[in-house]
Amino acid sequence: MNIIVFGAHPDDCELQVGGTAIKWVRAGHRVKFVSVANGDAGHQDHTRKEVARIRKAEAAAADAVLGVTSEVLNNPDGEIMPTLEVRFHLIRLIRKWEADMVITHRTNDYHPDHRNTGLLVQDTAYMVIVPKVCPDTPPLKKNPVYLYTSDRFKSPEPFRPDVIVPIDEVFVQKICALHCMPSQFYEWLPWTAGRLDSVPKTNEERRASLEKSRRTEMSSSMRTAAEKMYGKEAADSIKLVEAFQVCEYGRQPSRAELQKLFPFLPPFM
Repeated sequence: MNIIVFGAHPDDCELQVGGTAIKWVRAGHRVKFVSVANGDAGHQDHTRKEVARIRKAEAAAADAVLGVTSEVLNNPDGEIMPTLEVRFHLIRLIRKWEADMVITHRTNDYHPDHRNTGLLVQDTAYMVIVPKVCPDTPPLKKNPVYLYTSDRFKSPEPFRPDVIVPIDEVFVQKICALHCMPSQFYEWLPWTAGRLDSVPKTNEERRASLEKSRRTEMSSSMRTAAEKMYGKEAADSIKLVEAFQVCEYGRQPSRAELQKLFPFLPPFM
């Protein structure tokens, strides 16, 4: 299979899909992470040009640890808009990757870049099979399955966990990938939270703190979904997860197809 993931910034794909991507790659599938913005506003000290360079290099290093292909588009951070120019760019990327599955943010989110990235990707659904749209790139033969990554936002409706992926056994590798992004996890994000002074100094301490803060444990709704998917006994053995919601605009997968799209999961009940 060919899977393409669109995040607004370098680190979004890695945070939301990093563990699942490892499992896809191990199963022999091709995964590509695309950052729609270059992240150049995401630092308190460096110039935007410096930040763009740093974040692109960090994404490449992190994605090498995950085993995925990496691409950072040169759209300014904080300025993503749902324009035809950007939509057409994403359509071409999806077609060139011959995507079976497309993953992105939901359109209700705290960050305008996240919301607009979600909208842009939604708007590629169906259009990727229309020959006269972006005629310079051959259209896909069938609409991919589109999925949303998980979030905590409730309005206008909360995230619906249609697929629960246990990542306990790949979590350390995911953390190793995130550790390749020090400008975010040890500089920018602590600065925005007002706790830059409390960031550990050594690599070992930083990695340990990152592992503690990025433990993606199941919410109550995810627990219910996991029990429905795998049964209570199997769900009780799962600690860390990534979760996905099927977007209604892409191809609607049957239960059997979802099992094929996530072949490393235990059999659904």
